[in-house]
Amino acid sequence: MDNNIEGEEVEFRKHAKYFIRFLHTLPGRLASHDSTRVTIAFFAVSGLDVLDSLHMLTDTFQQDICNWIYKLQVVPKPGERGYGGIQGSSTFDVIGTPDSCGLQLYRWGHLAITYTGIAVLVALGDDLSRLNRRAIIEGVAAVQRDDGSFSATIEGSEQDMRFVYCAAAICAMLNDWGRVDRKKMADYILKSIRYDYGISQHYEMESHGGTTFCAIAALELSGQLHLLSADTRDKIIRWLVFRQQDGFQGRPNKPVDTCYSFWIAATLKILHAFELTSFQANRDYVLSTQDPTVGGFSKWPQAYTDPFHSYFGLCGLSFLNEPGLQEVMPSLNISMRAYRRLQELQRNWTLLEEGLAAGNGEVTVHIE
Repeated sequence: MDNNIEGEEVEFRKHAKYFIRFLHTLPGRLASHDSTRVTIAFFAVSGLDVLDSLHMLTDTFQQDICNWIYKLQVVPKPGERGYGGIQGSSTFDVIGTPDSCGLQLYRWGHLAITYTGIAVLVALGDDLSRLNRRAIIEGVAAVQRDDGSFSATIEGSEQDMRFVYCAAAICAMLNDWGRVDRKKMADYILKSIRYDYGISQHYEMESHGGTTFCAIAALELSGQLHLLSADTRDKIIRWLVFRQQDGFQGRPNKPVDTCYSFWIAATLKILHAFELTSFQANRDYVLSTQDPTVGGFSKWPQAYTDPFHSYFGLCGLSFLNEPGLQEVMPSLNISMRAYRRLQELQRNWTLLEEGLAAGNGEVTVHIE
């Protein structure tokens, strides 16, 4: 591990203002992302959280964001399929649209949106009391496939490692696995380890840094990381460490990219091997993609910035113990501050459930 890291300074305030702009107005080039606006809100809110700058959002605006996410929650009626969760935007909530047009048939939860939506609520200090946790967990179980993988929605979606991670993160955050088959999920992950010991998006595909994170994080979140043998674990670490050039690449023979300073580094953090990398080289690359004028980070130097790479660039710097940044919880991809609050919520849920089970009807919970 490198000590005494030096180099370009992080433009904290400019990055914070950059994220705030995306919470107010999206540029035209992001119009195609309308159906996934919750994920953009996740990068912006979580970016502000890592920057320790959520105070730059007024209390009213923070509450407006929470209320907007709750409006996107989808809860099936009794007897309907398990499509509960959070949808990505209000695209399918056109006021005055009659049910006969069929638009309501496409209102269902999406795993990635549900995960990022819950993460936003937690980051903003919401108590999650308006979430229908049972409907969400039943929605997760409903999209698990026979091979143990998950698809994003109840129908018409891919099934692969990305949504395995989202399913595991949702269940871990809500502290409830319901009817989700964790063993099948782990089997799917283990069968996706490739010959070079990276992990692929789906069977027989190429090893990839992003999906290796999804797989390893899902194993940790589900309490199954021990299923990796010591030899396999070491070989996965070797594959990950070899992804560093100066920054990190996602696959062999590909250019480095800012976001892999999260995907690769977070996986190594989970496996307790991040110290095997060069901190200085990593930091130098990430900051070479920083826009010092208006804020934000890009995937490559001199490229367009975007909320995705800006957030993951900051996470990568946080792993390097950059002064002024909040610590990030690797497997859930939220700040440690948000994670500690989530743990408090989970303890209160447990106390409530135990009190109800005891039948005394008197339960006191406390949120710091």
